[in-house]
Amino acid sequence: MNKKQILVKSTLLSLIIASTGLTFAATSADNEMYIEHAPIYVERASKPITIDGKMTEAQWDKAKWLPINNLLLGEQPSKADFTGDYKLLWDQDYLYLLARIVDDVLFDKEPDPTKAYWDDDCLEIFIDEDNSGGGHLYNFNAFAYHLALDTQVADIAPKKNGGIPAVFNDHVINRWQRGSANVNGEGGPEQQAIYWEAAIKLYSADYVHRLKEPETHRVLNQQGKKLGFMLAYCDNDGSDYRESFIGSHPIKPINGDKNLGYKTADVFGEIILK
Repeated sequence: MNKKQILVKSTLLSLIIASTGLTFAATSADNEMYIEHAPIYVERASKPITIDGKMTEAQWDKAKWLPINNLLLGEQPSKADFTGDYKLLWDQDYLYLLARIVDDVLFDKEPDPTKAYWDDDCLEIFIDEDNSGGGHLYNFNAFAYHLALDTQVADIAPKKNGGIPAVFNDHVINRWQRGSANVNGEGGPEQQAIYWEAAIKLYSADYVHRLKEPETHRVLNQQGKKLGFMLAYCDNDGSDYRESFIGSHPIKPINGDKNLGYKTADVFGEIILK
């Protein structure tokens, strides 16, 4: 089974669902079918995006909105509680992300960006620079950047006997602002959309955290480059732990567990820079 496929049962031989970008392909055993997520092709930005959370650049118009709608952990949120989608662009220096998030309660209980950051509201960007897949919990084969509401960026950094949370603010420039109206076109203090922009640097698996020359292992973008990618949002309305974890790509559970992205890049999707 391909690392980015989810096994489903069906008697159909082939089916394409254009609206979701899912392709079904038949196998030779028991008429079992796999859902393979088609690569996401990302348009090139003609000039750098200003990271201000305002979505003012006309360049964003050429990128499609893609959903964040796959429950990976916790309770299925109602539309009033959470909805999200995103766009991508790129240039030589950055992968650009624009996320549109509607969250009825913004919650950030822990001021230390390295403590239980996954239990606060945060946007999580998963990046595998060479699309190689594989484990990354205690190495930099891939990154799982958690963007907090105060825009600090956290992930696990390797340590001799495992890993330890660390700050990676220089890897992802990000800022968010509320829009003037919510996604249904209605104003008001509740459910106004957050527009969260980010400029993401890419680093190879050889990256060393807190190296004196931090750009040593940086990788620049080029046309045709393939990246492993996934996006997710941690939603907490005031509990001790996050209540929902919603991703851009579905994940086949292992022993009932779909919360796998922070450990392995095998569950990421694929993007291709046009």
